[in-house]
Amino acid sequence: MTIIDRRKGERRQGERRRTLRATGERRNGVDRRQLIKMGLAFTVAGLVDHPLIASAGRMVLPVKKLSFLNLHTDEKLTVEYCTEEGYCEEALDEVNHILRDYRTGEIKAIDPALLDLLHGITRKIKPGARIHIISGYRSPETNRALRQKSSGVAKHSLHMDGMAADIRIPGTELDALRRVALDMRGGGVGYYPKSNFVHVDTGRVRFW
Repeated sequence: MTIIDRRKGERRQGERRRTLRATGERRNGVDRRQLIKMGLAFTVAGLVDHPLIASAGRMVLPVKKLSFLNLHTDEKLTVEYCTEEGYCEEALDEVNHILRDYRTGEIKAIDPALLDLLHGITRKIKPGARIHIISGYRSPETNRALRQKSSGVAKHSLHMDGMAADIRIPGTELDALRRVALDMRGGGVGYYPKSNFVHVDTGRVRFW
């Protein structure tokens, strides 16, 4: 075999490998780049609780609903935040509002991956369970004030990025909620039995 023939063979092998990779990414008509473009939060371990269905080249996503009670404002919300078409912008705005910094009234976009994490937790405990919110978004101003009162408040808290929530679920023992959150491996889990809440976030996987 000449050097030219060998190089042609290597190029053909490389083309076959690239074709196989592309085929794998578009399996069942779903291109992995579509997921990235849509910004969907399915990369969090354990949060894809229903399979994606491809129909005529279109992804049909699982419908997801959450129910909240903000313990500081007594506001309630039950909302379908993810439809077959993807995340619903109006529903996300409602979630952003109820999880706002109640001290300042400041609103920030909540990470959809956090909502998927909360949805996954409630599915494992009790589908449709109402989540009691102790803390959602936290403004930098509020975070600084809380740090002056407690050394347990992180300087760069993920609450300030809309990536964390302090929660409890009525009828569920706090330790049981903690175990479920840990099993999700969706980010950080903090256990605060004296204050009666569990912290969950979509940062790196860790616990305290």
